[in-house]
Amino acid sequence: MAHTVKELVRRNASNAMFAACAACALAIVVTLGLVVGYLVSIGGGALTLDFFTKVPSGDVADPGGMKSAVLGTLVLVGMAAVVGVPMGMGAGIYLSEYASDRWLVPPVRFISDVLTGVPSIVVGILGYELVVVPMGSYSGWAGAAALAFIMVPIVARTTEEMLRLVPDSYRAASYALGANKAQTIAKVVLPAGTGSLVTGIMLALARVAGETAPLLFTALGTRLDTLDPSRPFPSLTVQIYTYATGPYPEQKKLAWAGILVLVAMLFVLNVSIRYVTARSVRRRMM
Repeated sequence: MAHTVKELVRRNASNAMFAACAACALAIVVTLGLVVGYLVSIGGGALTLDFFTKVPSGDVADPGGMKSAVLGTLVLVGMAAVVGVPMGMGAGIYLSEYASDRWLVPPVRFISDVLTGVPSIVVGILGYELVVVPMGSYSGWAGAAALAFIMVPIVARTTEEMLRLVPDSYRAASYALGANKAQTIAKVVLPAGTGSLVTGIMLALARVAGETAPLLFTALGTRLDTLDPSRPFPSLTVQIYTYATGPYPEQKKLAWAGILVLVAMLFVLNVSIRYVTARSVRRRMM
């Protein structure tokens, strides 16, 4: 009888936990749907062809488009990823695979965790002092450096944690076949954690693509259509900030459209990378 009561309590507790988790997941999906719906209703009307083909005009009645800002954001995030992703993955691989029992690991993890939580405006001020002042001007290089600084600890900690989830039996099997440590990491460990690593990189890209404060202190922004990173560089977030904080209704509409485009860019990038990763995993398993 006592055993039956315990089983009934355990089953009810399990069902209650399942219902609570499902309700939380549903709440997140509904909230996301409401946010996207609100963005579409406010900013969708300003998404015309001019938005993608014209640069900001400076005319408050006809503000033009955000072509230069969209291209500038893609270039800045791309330059930051070229530096931040390899450095972050290298640090994560070192912490997970080479230095798991050394005294240096706890301090490095602690510093990475602290850097992950540093306010972005602090990164912007550091970028101003360390890059903008020595170079003598705001520039795309400085903006990309600030974004890369934000990316590195995120990618490093995600890579380390994800590689730790790869079973040790995979490594043991690789060693048993005669592979060395580098070959095991490159051909067994990293492919086994590809999906999780991509998720970590996506989180870092999404974080820096939406940053404004670091770019205000480093790239500054410009209305000009330029791809020269040695000069003040345009970005979508800075242009949105400029328009959204102004008093002019037409610019505010364009700012909402810019936010919608930024969210859409992250969504498309996320889906594309996951699709390519899933195809790669399926091919390896065939």
